[in-house]
Amino acid sequence: MKVLSICHSSRASSSLPDFIIFFITFYVHKLESDQVTVKMKVLSFCHNSRASSALPGFIIFFLTFYVHQIESAPFTVIGPDHPVIAIVGEDILLPCHLSPSMSAENMEVRWFRSEFASFVHLYQYGKDQYEQQMPDYHGRTQLLKDGIMDGNVPLRIVNIRLSDEGQYRCFVQDGVFYEEAVLELKVAASGSTPHISVDGHQDGGIRVVCQSAGWYPEPEVLWRDLSGQPLSLSTETKSEEEHGFFEIKNSIIITENSNQDLSCSIRNTHLNQGKESITFYISDSFIPRVSPWMVTWSVTLVILLAFIIFTLYLFKLRGKHLDTISELHTELEWRRSLSDAANVTLDPGTAHPDLVLSEDGKSVTWTDTRQDLPDNPERFDTELCVLGCEGFTSGRHCWEVEVGDGLDWAVGVARESVRRKGGICLSPEGGIWAVGLWQDQFRALTSPVTPLSRRQVPSRIRVCLDCDRGQVTFFDAGDQAPIFTFPPASVPGGRIHPWLWVWWESPLRLWP
Repeated sequence: MKVLSICHSSRASSSLPDFIIFFITFYVHKLESDQVTVKMKVLSFCHNSRASSALPGFIIFFLTFYVHQIESAPFTVIGPDHPVIAIVGEDILLPCHLSPSMSAENMEVRWFRSEFASFVHLYQYGKDQYEQQMPDYHGRTQLLKDGIMDGNVPLRIVNIRLSDEGQYRCFVQDGVFYEEAVLELKVAASGSTPHISVDGHQDGGIRVVCQSAGWYPEPEVLWRDLSGQPLSLSTETKSEEEHGFFEIKNSIIITENSNQDLSCSIRNTHLNQGKESITFYISDSFIPRVSPWMVTWSVTLVILLAFIIFTLYLFKLRGKHLDTISELHTELEWRRSLSDAANVTLDPGTAHPDLVLSEDGKSVTWTDTRQDLPDNPERFDTELCVLGCEGFTSGRHCWEVEVGDGLDWAVGVARESVRRKGGICLSPEGGIWAVGLWQDQFRALTSPVTPLSRRQVPSRIRVCLDCDRGQVTFFDAGDQAPIFTFPPASVPGGRIHPWLWVWWESPLRLWP
């Protein structure tokens, strides 16, 4: 109370009654004893010694009202001391009230979760405020005001969701004084009625599965016999559905000696209630039994498996032996090729006009200047090819071609009747059996082409033609490794010539 002054005219006929002064002094003392600070800078009652009338009634009313206004009564916000359980899809009321009981009509009531500014519901200045309400709660909250004069400010949330679960704070403020209560909301959902099904044989019995979906939180599963006693030895598999609900799959093995009348119950731990399946009965005819012939069959099966494993081991040894034989065969083929060396030269009458042959007929180079050569029937006029002078019809013949580090080339053999004019099919269908390098790809000229997985293209290739077997084999003349083999009988009868194809910066030379 900053200033309280009551002044009367000097002509007032009577003084202020003593009982009024006593009442004011007692009331202010009471406020101070309640630990409420009342500041009174000036309290003066000025009256003339001859005043004859009492203090007007309206001034007494003003004093009483003003002292009441500066009174600040503290309060406590009280919520439930246990979690509130809500069911998905239903409405829930979160209790909250003031103690001692007093009106909250002109107070601020704020319900929020983790962030004060982003609220679940706000009552302020005598009405509900929705400007900064959390989006998840739009149209879903209501502050019940029936008991607001008594300090009751519960919050109703409609259509409960799983995301509503968690802590809530009921915050009440009156002027500069405020208090809050924290309460816990737990959400629950009861799923479908359990369904029991037989899932096949396992461990000498029948595997029975109990399945249900739509539970929250994760429920408890219990198998019971006909008398209601729990059954053990169950194995459980759980998985969450798309929207956070739990789907339960729980299985139990029923054997011949176990109780074959059973039911499955699933209980929600929050609601302390559940659902139970109908009683299920397993007939003896479904339960497998161990018989002498089954034992015999099991022993036979073990022996058979042992025999298969032993056979696979022998095949593995045989494979290693075959690999060794293959290596020896390759070595033998290489040594035979050394003894079957043929002296091969190139035929200038077949060379494309862009190809230049050496005087000894051992090398060929591409040039970008076309030579003026007679267009005889034997000459290639489109593909940059040249044949060897020698033609072979029988026996085994080998020669080497030095390719160096050329960019685009091919070496092999061709039929004497290979097409010379126009486009040529560079494959066995066109009468050509060869390997070559084209655009940095090393490959055999099959149809379609066969990529050759060599890390480094050889600088010299040995070509071996076996006319009697109709087969062509290519070796790396450096490390004797086989490159590619056209299988036996792939080269038909008739005269076969060495064949070269050469292009950009790829001079080829025959050896020997």
